[in-house]
Amino acid sequence: MSEEILINAGAREVRAALVADGILQEFMIERTARRGILGNIYLGKVSRVLPGMQAAFIEAGLDRTAFLHASDVATAEESEPQDIGRLLREGETLPVQIIKEPLGDKGARLTTYITIPSRYLVFLPGRPVIGISSRIEDETERERLRELAAGVLPEQERHGYILRTAAENIDAEALRSDAQFLNKLWASVEEQAKNAAVGELVHEDLPLAVRILRDMLHPGVERVRVDSEDCRSMMEDFANRFMPDVQPVIERHTGRRPILDLYGIEDEVQKALERKVELKSGGYLIFDQTEAMTTVDVNTGAFVGRSNPEETAFRTNLEAAVAIARQLRLRNLGGIIILDFIDMLAESHRTQVLAALEKALADDYATTQIAEVSSLGLVEMTRKRTRDSLEHLTCEPCPTCRASGYIKTAQTVCYEIFREILRQHRQFGEVGELVILAHENVVEMLLDEEAAALAELEELTGKTIRLQSQALSAQNEFDVVPV
Repeated sequence: MSEEILINAGAREVRAALVADGILQEFMIERTARRGILGNIYLGKVSRVLPGMQAAFIEAGLDRTAFLHASDVATAEESEPQDIGRLLREGETLPVQIIKEPLGDKGARLTTYITIPSRYLVFLPGRPVIGISSRIEDETERERLRELAAGVLPEQERHGYILRTAAENIDAEALRSDAQFLNKLWASVEEQAKNAAVGELVHEDLPLAVRILRDMLHPGVERVRVDSEDCRSMMEDFANRFMPDVQPVIERHTGRRPILDLYGIEDEVQKALERKVELKSGGYLIFDQTEAMTTVDVNTGAFVGRSNPEETAFRTNLEAAVAIARQLRLRNLGGIIILDFIDMLAESHRTQVLAALEKALADDYATTQIAEVSSLGLVEMTRKRTRDSLEHLTCEPCPTCRASGYIKTAQTVCYEIFREILRQHRQFGEVGELVILAHENVVEMLLDEEAAALAELEELTGKTIRLQSQALSAQNEFDVVPV
């Protein structure tokens, strides 16, 4: 599979797209006014300990107090039971790292198990362990890396390391250089934490364009194209210092077409904000994102197949499994996800659909877990959620429907107006005229289908009722004004 990364760097926003064989797989946005804080380290202060929840609220200089669970508090003896009352006390200060950004009304989630990633390693200060990415599957290579790490990595009695996927086939010098950089960086972080005030930032993760080089570049990525000379220069500087082997893949995009018009990326991003996703077969998916979970409904739609219903369901579900995996990455959906595939009677078909879903999720950078098909025919899965979804990052709740997804029909509003007219008649009996201010659809219905009812109200109340269309009002908004 051929991959490339496209970066659109503006003055206030950087957008990045991962494209595989010309198809958009992942899309990321970082705005100057809303820089991501995932991975940042702050000096926090315990504001409240909650023994019943085995957690604490931490002041970390953020808009809302952050949440630290007992299981995320580093202890000298990892095997000891985690009792928040013994681990923390109110007023105590400690360095904390963001492991989940604020989502909705929830504050950020923190940990004191600090991790700092570099190109080949993840540094684990205070935890003398060596780990190897599970994505490096070759046992011979895993053994070579263990031996290499044992001989090269410094201060293993004090600190630990995880060898990242990018470390596959790395030589000793590159590994040593990465480790030395991380140790110097950690020394700087410790020094800043000693002199920091409560809530002060002591370490900030890299900006998006550079973070992509560190986290997403692998041998399958043929080139990284960026449309800003300043951004390209920043990326090349980083590559020269830490990743000299990847510098040749960084290119400046100078074409006349905007970089994210290539491969139809802008259109794909707009589609990723819609509930409905069309499948090539004629079937479709419906995505519903709520605070508690995301649900995905699979439908055959216009696809009727050429044989029996079981085969039609199976073929649609296979196509849907691949499309769902891509949409989860593209929309950056996380947490609990419920997939409602079309019912299949054959056990072999259900097994093949699950296998297709697992294969399609294999390249996902976020951790996913898939359960078996439930007794109701649903597939339950989780995807690690650390940042806001594409929808939450780029959209806001509809002020008309207040994010319910529904507004009252024109007919419902008409009947509400009738009740309000009677209420006004009782309250302002001496008034001779009422002006109805409403949406044009409502006014049109009052003049047409509900004209007889409106005439009856005029006769009943003895008042002249005048209608006035409000172009800028929502359909469910109206006013009855006595004049």
